[in-house]
Amino acid sequence: MTAEEFYMEGREFQRAGNWQEAIRCYNEAIALDAECAAVEAKRMVMDILNFYNKDMYNP
Repeated sequence: MTAEEFYMEGREFQRAGNWQEAIRCYNEAIALDAECAAVEAKRMVMDILNFYNKDMYNP
């Protein structure tokens, strides 16, 4: 698969709420093309996950 295909697959996983698979696909895309859109997409997913995880510990 190409970096673009991994990126698009990651977007589908992200829309479905499957964060781990989305990150896996983004990592694959980044490994193939370090300048692709997956870099920003992965950063956004990580920001979302970090935000939600912090809230889980704060009542």
